[in-house]
Amino acid sequence: MADNNPANTHIIALRWNDFDRYGHLNNCAYLDIAQEARIRFTKEQFENNGQEFGVFVRRAEVDFLRPVMPDSLEVEVVSTVVEIGNTSFKTVQEIKDRQGRVCGIVTCVLVAVDLSTASPREITQQERGILTAKAGE
Repeated sequence: MADNNPANTHIIALRWNDFDRYGHLNNCAYLDIAQEARIRFTKEQFENNGQEFGVFVRRAEVDFLRPVMPDSLEVEVVSTVVEIGNTSFKTVQEIKDRQGRVCGIVTCVLVAVDLSTASPREITQQERGILTAKAGE
């Protein structure tokens, strides 16, 4: 069953190839890290409860606030659902370094899809309930 915490928090281990030649987390890695947290969210909230919930990323935007340095072996990703529409929803994910500083913010619009046809579909009432429980204020 879904919990009542509006934010979902995941610890994501960093790999050596996530860092670039300048010694900080590569800009592309922020999207990979955010995706890993969204996949874990989907498994925890839907798949582990016997539901299939296919989504496609329609839009992704990253605000780079400060570099994540190699002394961070992992990052904390705090994910919040901020909008829910008929077929899509928006998430905001804060990526924090080992000191707990927000280093990047990833905003995504995700579209619910019928996995058999790869077509957009409406978010069901049950899915909406889970997403609403994860919505920020």
